[in-house]
Amino acid sequence: MRDRRKPKPAQRKHAEHKSARSETGPPQLIQIEKAIYGGSFLAHVEGKAVFVPLTLPGEAASVRITEEKRGYATGEVMEIVTPAPERVTPACRHFGVCGGCQYQHTDYATQLALKRAILRETLERGGVHAPSEIDVLAGTETEAWGYRNRIRVAFDAQGNPGYRGRRSNAVVPIAECPIAAPLLVRAALAFAEVARLVAPQMRVEELSLFCDTTETALLATAFVKSAPRNILEPLANALAARTPEISGMELASAIGERSAEQAPRTIARWGKAHLAYRAIGFDYRVDHGAFFQVNRHLVDALVDRVTANRKGSLAWDLFAGVGLFAHKLAGRFDRAIAVESAPAAMPGLEENLRGTNGSAVQAWTLTFLRGKAKHEQPDLIVVDPPRAGLGAEITTALAEIGAPAMTYVSCDPATLARDLRALLASGYAIERVTLADLFPQTFHLETVVHLRRA
Repeated sequence: MRDRRKPKPAQRKHAEHKSARSETGPPQLIQIEKAIYGGSFLAHVEGKAVFVPLTLPGEAASVRITEEKRGYATGEVMEIVTPAPERVTPACRHFGVCGGCQYQHTDYATQLALKRAILRETLERGGVHAPSEIDVLAGTETEAWGYRNRIRVAFDAQGNPGYRGRRSNAVVPIAECPIAAPLLVRAALAFAEVARLVAPQMRVEELSLFCDTTETALLATAFVKSAPRNILEPLANALAARTPEISGMELASAIGERSAEQAPRTIARWGKAHLAYRAIGFDYRVDHGAFFQVNRHLVDALVDRVTANRKGSLAWDLFAGVGLFAHKLAGRFDRAIAVESAPAAMPGLEENLRGTNGSAVQAWTLTFLRGKAKHEQPDLIVVDPPRAGLGAEITTALAEIGAPAMTYVSCDPATLARDLRALLASGYAIERVTLADLFPQTFHLETVVHLRRA
């Protein structure tokens, strides 16, 4: 590491500029202390935090510092000198180079323990006192593999499908992906093959694949920078010959062809626009581009945990997607209102609530709350926001409505802690916290928090 002595005034500007640059130094023997959110593990060298991936707590590792900044440094493992007893051989040949997984080098029980500790520390650091017991909702060790019902691959210069690398944005071609449903990997490789044969001039940026829980139906969306006219039908037919499970396919505008705020524009479509996804005894309609929970082994258990036998007159499901929770709530409440802003989700949401006590509303959550706050108070509000969380305006609106019960489904513990701090200050109390491990082998974790108006 660099000399950490305070620079002289004349040197300070240059030193501060240098501190943000990548650099390498001789390997150092360091002791790994604990896991942190994001997939790295924490150590200290001369009192300075060092973040090191692919290690485990308690290990002694030879680490080369790759980047040093004022408050912390990052490093790469050269050698595990003293391995932890929980260390195992990764199941995937791409682990460590591919950026998709972070925890394949340890057993599943240890992964759950690491995530529970991370969740507790993140909540406490965010000013939220976590309950003494944090429940864990997880599948079996077998179900920690092959669980993903959706993947999104990019393509390298040769047209090979893969994921972004762990240390760069470059595409790492894949021959396998043990956390994905096997159909998805087979379809990605088949698409790359037929694209070379049928449409070599087509420029594909990414491919999104979504399958049902039994791997009998598949939707594909190819995000293209350019494509010949009328290419989709021969491309889809060729893919169907190799992957007969495919139900529908579309070409959509690539990210580089639109602004970050714009939704993908559908250029052409073949086959069905949606598939039926069996969950909690019901066939959900899920369209191209609509959100649905990714872990095909735990969907039913997640719905049960979120809805938790709640009953009453009125329930709101905010950020409802295609109505995974709303459909269940509509069977337990006199009325259920599902609010969703994404156009891709609305056909499924409306159909999935047809014939129930539920109704679909297409609106931004904040717009809905500002319109409804003066007119009615639900018995239960379920919120399942994106990674950015609720934010100050929505938490303020929820506090003003003051529903007696709320369930918060979160995919980011830091934004969850921020939002919970505001909700607790407004008069809510935590009843139960569940770590739902929907993303085994990765650092990602889902949290279900049941709140009650104090």
